[in-house]
Amino acid sequence: MIKLKNLEKRFGEQTVLSDVSFEVASQEIFALLGPSGAGKTTIINILTKQIAQDSGEAIVDATPQEVGLMFDVGGVYPHLNCIENLSLYAKIYDLPKTRVMETLQSVGLEESAKKTASTLSRGMQQRLSLARAILYKPKLLILDEPTSALDPGTARGICKLLQKLSDEGTTIFLTTHNMDEALKLCDRVALLNGGKIVAQGAPEDLCTEHNSMRTVPDLEAVFLKLTGVEL
Repeated sequence: MIKLKNLEKRFGEQTVLSDVSFEVASQEIFALLGPSGAGKTTIINILTKQIAQDSGEAIVDATPQEVGLMFDVGGVYPHLNCIENLSLYAKIYDLPKTRVMETLQSVGLEESAKKTASTLSRGMQQRLSLARAILYKPKLLILDEPTSALDPGTARGICKLLQKLSDEGTTIFLTTHNMDEALKLCDRVALLNGGKIVAQGAPEDLCTEHNSMRTVPDLEAVFLKLTGVEL
């Protein structure tokens, strides 16, 4: 579904991505893990063609109409309520009106359906942004820090929803610094630091390979061992 090969990106004299390569298979949940400034959002911007790489390949096997995007809390209209926000996109994609409430329920916003987006908490705005991204059941879902502003209970609910979407056929690519969440949710991960991939594979395999003495898998400890950086 996604293939990056020897990706390089520079801004002026600064190299922000260096020789980045990985693949995301169909129906896989794949996470790009790393601290702020590691290059995660730059990779998303290249995948979504907002910026171009300087060299290397970035291939997405889906049309723009088949890709759902969530960038933090962007993509919603602050002066419209939740129903109105999703209804606009439902009309664009010629979806039945019932899909709007179904989607709001799936992200736990049914009781706030008539609240104006600008009055919602940051976490609720983030859920509304996710609802917009999954409204038309995309082939590929790209999420930038999807649970960063959510309380633990809501974050667990969102992770269950993402797993359900994956089971139904959606490929999910996300960025996060939540190593515990990635360990429980993802089929595979890539650890990114300073614009370079330092390791990739199934989360538990990485933990076994780099922390064989630990009885509980700990991706954060793996990252610290490989990079010297605490998350």
